[in-house]
Amino acid sequence: MKAQKQQYVTIKGTKDGLTLYLDDGCTYETLILELEEMLSSKQYVQENGPLIGVSVKSGKRLLSEEQQQMVKTTIRKKKNLVVENIESDVVTKEEANRLKKEAEVVKAARIVRSGQVLQVEGDLLLIGDVNPGGTVIANGSIFVLGALRGTAHAGYNGNSRAIIAASVMAPAQLKIYDSLNQSPERIHVDEHGMECAYIDDDGQMKRDRLQNVMYVRPDVTTLEGGM
Repeated sequence: MKAQKQQYVTIKGTKDGLTLYLDDGCTYETLILELEEMLSSKQYVQENGPLIGVSVKSGKRLLSEEQQQMVKTTIRKKKNLVVENIESDVVTKEEANRLKKEAEVVKAARIVRSGQVLQVEGDLLLIGDVNPGGTVIANGSIFVLGALRGTAHAGYNGNSRAIIAASVMAPAQLKIYDSLNQSPERIHVDEHGMECAYIDDDGQMKRDRLQNVMYVRPDVTTLEGGM
């Protein structure tokens, strides 16, 4: 019995177009040859057919810029195919460093005075005050063990699940991702204690007691590895 040829490229149709899965165990040259062969044999891939979007998944194979361009060129030979993205499961060193920085908690003990800006890539734990005219910015969440009377912008890099918390919440401005709360009404600290701000499921910024943040943002308050 003739052994069945191993398939290194698989194709799957979706409602958004096509997804190509590239095997990460064969040589790159073998991959390109099979890709050309597969595309030429598919009846729905037509020279003058309607445009079809293609998403390429390369698994644990990290393609160089030149190799990505070759894959795109091979697919584009079929005039009705448009490469929308090429994704790999491999994280580059630069991306790993970025993710590491965004996961870090940056600790600072200082007063952020008027005209000063303190910006970090991860979460910010500030032991001190943010005076009127001072600004703190973080890609993650912001925790102020002191009075927040200036401006705080959490989720700066697109994290809508970030929160802002302070011992005394009396800000000039709060911003989480792209949701802005200008000069919000102050809640009496003596009655409510420490406060936090977050974006709810409707995209609106809410302020609540810090004790209640565990119910709306359990991922923020859960220690990695458990108790």
